[in-house]
Amino acid sequence: MTPPQASEYVHANALVLGAFGLLLRGPSGAGKSALSLQLVADWRARGAFAALIGDDRVALEARHGRLIARPHPSIRGIIEARGLGLLRVAYEPACVLRAVIDLLACGESPKRYPDEEEATTRLSGVTLPRMFENAAEVGAVARIAAYIQNVATN
Repeated sequence: MTPPQASEYVHANALVLGAFGLLLRGPSGAGKSALSLQLVADWRARGAFAALIGDDRVALEARHGRLIARPHPSIRGIIEARGLGLLRVAYEPACVLRAVIDLLACGESPKRYPDEEEATTRLSGVTLPRMFENAAEVGAVARIAAYIQNVATN
């Protein structure tokens, strides 16, 4: 049995889409919050469950080979939307992360064919599948949805 590790906070967003926990990382201004809002709205429009876990700062804790994400207590249920300020939104207290999306800086594009060694990342001792994306590019939400479907079925 793997003992739980102490929580560490990371600069990222976490959300749950259906039963799929997703961590969005990237530099400031890369679109983590806007993409989180867009993904949650897209899943809900399909009639599926979706919720924010945390915006901007997320606690990660390894438990039994899985990585658990939780919101920072001082900002749980709050997300920043550029042009609107801080918004209160429905949130879940935790999720098991299934994948990581690393957002690229504005103007950068993901490689057409990613390197095999970049296909995973290790956080708190847990290896997760990883995808690179530019949140501002047309089709980002559709590509992430296809990626989630691929990871969930493999």
